[in-house]
Amino acid sequence: MEFKFTPEDDAFRKELRTFVQQELPDGWEGGGRWPEEWDWDFTKQMRQKLAQKGWLTMHWPKEYGGQDASPVRSAIYNEELAYLRAPGRDIFGVRMLGPTLMIHGSEEQKQTHLPPIARADVQWCQGYSETESGSDLASLSTRAVLDGDDYVINGAKIWTTLAHRADWIMCLARTDPDAPKHRGISFILVDMKTPGIEVKPIVNMAGGHEFNEVIFNDVRVPRHNVVGEENRGWYVAVTLLDFERSGIDYSAMGRRLLDEVREYATETKRNGQPLIETHWVRDLLAERYIECEVARLMAYNVAYLQGEGLVPTKEASISKVFGSETLQKCTNAALDILGMYGALNREEKWASLKGRVQEHWMVSFSHKIAAGTSEVQRNIIAGRGLGLPRG
Repeated sequence: MEFKFTPEDDAFRKELRTFVQQELPDGWEGGGRWPEEWDWDFTKQMRQKLAQKGWLTMHWPKEYGGQDASPVRSAIYNEELAYLRAPGRDIFGVRMLGPTLMIHGSEEQKQTHLPPIARADVQWCQGYSETESGSDLASLSTRAVLDGDDYVINGAKIWTTLAHRADWIMCLARTDPDAPKHRGISFILVDMKTPGIEVKPIVNMAGGHEFNEVIFNDVRVPRHNVVGEENRGWYVAVTLLDFERSGIDYSAMGRRLLDEVREYATETKRNGQPLIETHWVRDLLAERYIECEVARLMAYNVAYLQGEGLVPTKEASISKVFGSETLQKCTNAALDILGMYGALNREEKWASLKGRVQEHWMVSFSHKIAAGTSEVQRNIIAGRGLGLPRG
């Protein structure tokens, strides 16, 4: 079998890459430096330019402001922006909430929320995890109590990415405490400007502020902000998670890091010869490049199956596990090759590659947790994919 993109897809990739490279300022360091350390105004400008080109929501149906682009074309878009470390993508609004609203949302919710997302006018965040409920998401304890035409929400969410930038949050709350834990949950859209919401920053071990804790104290939300059926929000939440899981970003980030390490090894001499001439360095880079290409093909296989109208549940989980773990192996390889220089942070005089490697290494652990841990993904592969019994 010959794996090839269509001439139209190849032309799109070239056009997109040229456009983004022209828009990025000289010396751009890009992702891995945490979104709030970029110029947030520039991030929003890039997103609006992508929207004006029709690329931001290209995979959406035309009736909602998209282009009906194929999943493969969408994967190309995500791959290129991830490799270039370009700002502007909208994972929460465009990739996750928008498609979920198209399936479960009311016509009023679609008309209210989809156009601003397509215009890049709004930032969303995801209120799922809590201090006592992560992988076991259905054990969440945030409560929403009906009071007239409003729900009153009390509780807290944690690890909420970009909550300090967000205009809205998609929140899971328990609306029937007497129901089994997978029942009695509702999916509620909440304006972050609503009184009673407090956002507390969480600085991660790499020194970045991307995560936050969001506290709800008697937050009143209109009842019509519930997406889908009341007390049936678990099924809405699972739909959204299916859109969240993608493996193409991992392979693209891994390839970019390997390219930089290869360039470093080519220019750096040890014992009088370029580091790239050392056998173990060449072998290590080759192994990681091969794994990145395998991860890349897995992700494109998921996109292909989606384009054929199939639901690649186990394939998406396979792609997510292999891609995220490959990315971490790439960062480990980079540290091995750079040696002690690779462990220095960006402020250190002798830091190699501007301290990027140790930041990537510390962040790489989160990729195996976010969007479903590797353990959860393996359970999905075993149960839904292979039909194995529960242990």
